[in-house]
Amino acid sequence: MLPPALSHLPAPPAAAQDVHNRLVALIRSEIDAAGGWLGFERYMELALYAPGLGYYSAGSAKLGAAGDFVTAPELSPLFARCLARQVAQLMESGVRDVIEVGAGSGALAAGLLEALEAMDRAPERYLILEVSGELKARQRARIAERVPHLAPRVHWLDVLPAPLDAVVVANEVLDAIPVHVVRTHGGAIEEMGVATSAGGARFERAWRPATGALLAAAQALALPDAYETEINPAARAFVKSFARLLRRGALLFVDYGFPAAEYYHPQRAEGTLMCHYRHHAHDDPLVLAGLQDITAHVDFTAIAEAGVQAGLNVLGFATQAQFLINTGITDILGETPAHDARAYAPLAAQVQKLTSPAEMGELFKVLALGRGIDGPLIGFTRGDRTHTL
Repeated sequence: MLPPALSHLPAPPAAAQDVHNRLVALIRSEIDAAGGWLGFERYMELALYAPGLGYYSAGSAKLGAAGDFVTAPELSPLFARCLARQVAQLMESGVRDVIEVGAGSGALAAGLLEALEAMDRAPERYLILEVSGELKARQRARIAERVPHLAPRVHWLDVLPAPLDAVVVANEVLDAIPVHVVRTHGGAIEEMGVATSAGGARFERAWRPATGALLAAAQALALPDAYETEINPAARAFVKSFARLLRRGALLFVDYGFPAAEYYHPQRAEGTLMCHYRHHAHDDPLVLAGLQDITAHVDFTAIAEAGVQAGLNVLGFATQAQFLINTGITDILGETPAHDARAYAPLAAQVQKLTSPAEMGELFKVLALGRGIDGPLIGFTRGDRTHTL
């Protein structure tokens, strides 16, 4: 049962409720096996990725009007066209493959393939790393519909090939990697876990002293007292795993988040956890397990540091708005005559949402890490914020 503050959320259909009930039973069994306390990062992993039951693996619609949220590639085809210009420049270094991590509905894959072909830069292979069977099916259908002649170049991966000579694209991937939650309390640092309530009817937060590497990472942040936030060692490991395999190419991350100085600002004392369910956003990750997305904003300083520690170079860091302006979104918009209101007005509204500071333009960032790449990247020619990392 939902708490009163979330009673306005729509009730899930029977099939979804059944999946939720089975996932809740699985999580309860893990809590019991762990002695009554399960680290939040493990809870988040199960809620999102438990085979056949987690949010990203159970088959429910996630993206678009029928899902829970909308990402930039679904919002506007202009996003893929701009990103393609950056990918095309990177491919001039001799890289011939593109890898997309978490390809969602396939909108970005289809858009990139279409735009890259128009620039005579169609990749030899477009490789997709995707954990959701339902999304794989949607991706295949979208690509077959939009660029059927390029479909033979698209392959879905179970493991990454090595070595990698590729441009790796990850749009809204890092925010869904499970995080640890910590707080400072009375001079001590505690880690959040999940327990079952006395009656077993719901999950609830449970705190215990942080230890080991997590404690050391939290201490290094010098957080003020009465402060709650997230730390994500798994995201750093994710970046390092790609870096170890990357012989030549780049990693392009597009996500919402901040450099460390902003992420752990004293005024951000309640953390950044956010959940999305049927286009409703709220901050309670312990309800609707398996039925809602759970995300945390990205600490881009940590991501950049992980890449550098693994031998990569920071190639650029900018807001999404600046990156899209640098890669020509206004020029692309200008290809549609302004006097053709029916065609122009929707595109102009999409550009506004992608670039406005009040929408996605400022909160979303683009980070490029690479190896063996020469020269400045077009996406960061102006407004590069690498110095803030």
